[in-house]
Amino acid sequence: MSKIGRKPIILSDEIKVSREGERLLVQGPKGRLEVKIPAKINVSLENQVIKVSRLSNDKESRALHGLIRALINNASSGVREGFQKSLLLRGVGFRAELKEGDLHLQLGFSHPVVVKKEEGLDLEVAKKGSDTVITVSGIDKQKVGQFAAELRAQKPPEPYKGKGFRYLDEEIKLKPGKSAKSTVGA
Repeated sequence: MSKIGRKPIILSDEIKVSREGERLLVQGPKGRLEVKIPAKINVSLENQVIKVSRLSNDKESRALHGLIRALINNASSGVREGFQKSLLLRGVGFRAELKEGDLHLQLGFSHPVVVKKEEGLDLEVAKKGSDTVITVSGIDKQKVGQFAAELRAQKPPEPYKGKGFRYLDEEIKLKPGKSAKSTVGA
């Protein structure tokens, strides 16, 4: 039995869950999400407690058991509190600003980079000293993480000075630069 899959999900009173065919609809104060439930997985709801079980013990069912429980838990957390990821943009001349909902970036390329904001996500740009902090927030954990990863991939941190995008809590181990040439007998 999956350790994650057998844990029940206890819902708060502000979250409403309903099942429509193979979809589980989760509604809360921040919005509405749906989770697709495979035919090999059974989901039962009793007194604001969701229990996930598998109908057979084959390899695919065992893999889906914990996954579906985690997806339902993420959906319930998302509609209640939401998710956010913060990225730090560091580097001379690197800039980020919001224009008409889209993110306009200057990352040292010959052209500005425009990143379209996805539906269901909120973007916020703030200055922190000489760095820029970009916060991506929304109710869907997968969308928030995917958008943040795509943003980071535009200019990943380089290993010598750390210029580029990094997650706010990410530690970059910097490499030492070239050593100065020693002058012996000069």
